[in-house]
Amino acid sequence: MTKYIIAFSCIATLFFNKQAAGQVDPDIFLQKDKKVPKVLLVGSWHFNYPGLDANVTKEADRINIYSVQRQNELEELLTYIAAFKPTKILLESGPVTGYLTYNFKQWKAGKEKLYASERSQIGIRLMDKLNLDTVYGVDDGALLMDIHYDTSFKSTPYIDSITRRHYFGGDDSIQNSYNQFYNYQDKYELHHTLLESFKYLNSDKVLSRYFGAYIAGGQFTSPDDEGPDALSMFWMNRNLRLFRNIQRIKTKEDDRLLVLFGAGHIAILKWLFECSPEYQVVKFGDVLKGK
Repeated sequence: MTKYIIAFSCIATLFFNKQAAGQVDPDIFLQKDKKVPKVLLVGSWHFNYPGLDANVTKEADRINIYSVQRQNELEELLTYIAAFKPTKILLESGPVTGYLTYNFKQWKAGKEKLYASERSQIGIRLMDKLNLDTVYGVDDGALLMDIHYDTSFKSTPYIDSITRRHYFGGDDSIQNSYNQFYNYQDKYELHHTLLESFKYLNSDKVLSRYFGAYIAGGQFTSPDDEGPDALSMFWMNRNLRLFRNIQRIKTKEDDRLLVLFGAGHIAILKWLFECSPEYQVVKFGDVLKGK
């Protein structure tokens, strides 16, 4: 009992000293000087270009990740990320990742190419480079899709309507400006190294503006609430679900989580991780600081 009184007294002393100085760090209460797992969020474009995102890269602007040049650049990128020393690698994949590890074993045996996707070219290669034995698939679907397609949910004409339209994108001036930005970025990636492109893509402002595409102009600015409702039940919900999937992974205080997802996810995930006292975020551009 005495040790708890002493601990409380120390916390109270810190509290009142900070209060006297006009500020209190909430983590005095929420983390209590405990170490928490560190998180490196890495936003990527999809190396295999499935064409499922709002921005579909023109054929002429796509990189060939299998080329000798890009494979050499990939080694530079992997070396940079590996300096974070991840202990767990979390990918934009469902919970069943056996197809990735099977492909990895076939690749190591010289029987198959490693898949072109960033999940394999970055996630699986890092697993190999760091001598880890698994990767974690933490992606998820969205409530809006569940309600629309799952017969166990009761849908409504309103839900069906916003599901069909999604209320994302549009052809107004700001969405057209976003298309110009996406085209610039595609060409930047084509003419710069992978590491240069990832540093740009994962800078704070670029990540924030990526999320801005969902809420600036376009169909989001619907006359009534269809736009906000669709965004909250689809994109925001999907990211909240996958964040919860990450929380379900058992971690130790010295774990270092690498979270590799499409760049459009990262601004939301960054906000969630920075708000939670359970984790400490390391910015992509700060990986080598203190090394």
